Amino acid sequence: MIALVGFTRQSLLTMVQSVELLLDDRLDAAVRREWRQVSGTGIRGQDAVRQVSNRPHITLAVAQHIDPETDLELQRGLLAPALQVTLGGLVVFGGHRKTLAHLVVPTAGLLSLQRTVFRLMRHSEGIPAHTHPGDWTPHVTLARRVLPEQIGTAICAVSATHLTGHAVSIRRWDGEAKREWLIA
Repeated sequence: MIALVGFTRQSLLTMVQSVELLLDDRLDAAVRREWRQVSGTGIRGQDAVRQVSNRPHITLAVAQHIDPETDLELQRGLLAPALQVTLGGLVVFGGHRKTLAHLVVPTAGLLSLQRTVFRLMRHSEGIPAHTHPGDWTPHVTLARRVLPEQIGTAICAVSATHLTGHAVSIRRWDGEAKREWLIA
């Protein structure tokens, strides 16, 4: 199954701070294989992003700004996850340019973790509505900025099978400073 979900371009351009769930080595490698499969079609997959910090992840929350006090609350309030992760069907987000991603099958543990992160970040500036509990769509990105006429090719390039593994840690990403650090 493939779902189409719309959101505004502006909401993507202003999100520079995030809290993300990282995947175990086996699931990380499986997603990276799919990145390369998309790139093998001539479409820019996530593997084209060359920063060392570029890795498969599930974004739990985003904001335009996260202050130092909130960072401390995140570090004190979160434990390393012990969550099974299943990547299910594909989803296409966006307007003119598309994002192709695997949906993450939501579990009670994942939804609880996302609610906790949201609660800890609730006073941060610029939290978009689509990341609020109940409106959040857990996913792992495979390709961004895909032209509408390329999306079918990108979809056909990736595996139709579900991928399973575990979440192993939580990181903070500062997109403005291009810096990451583990918080749990």
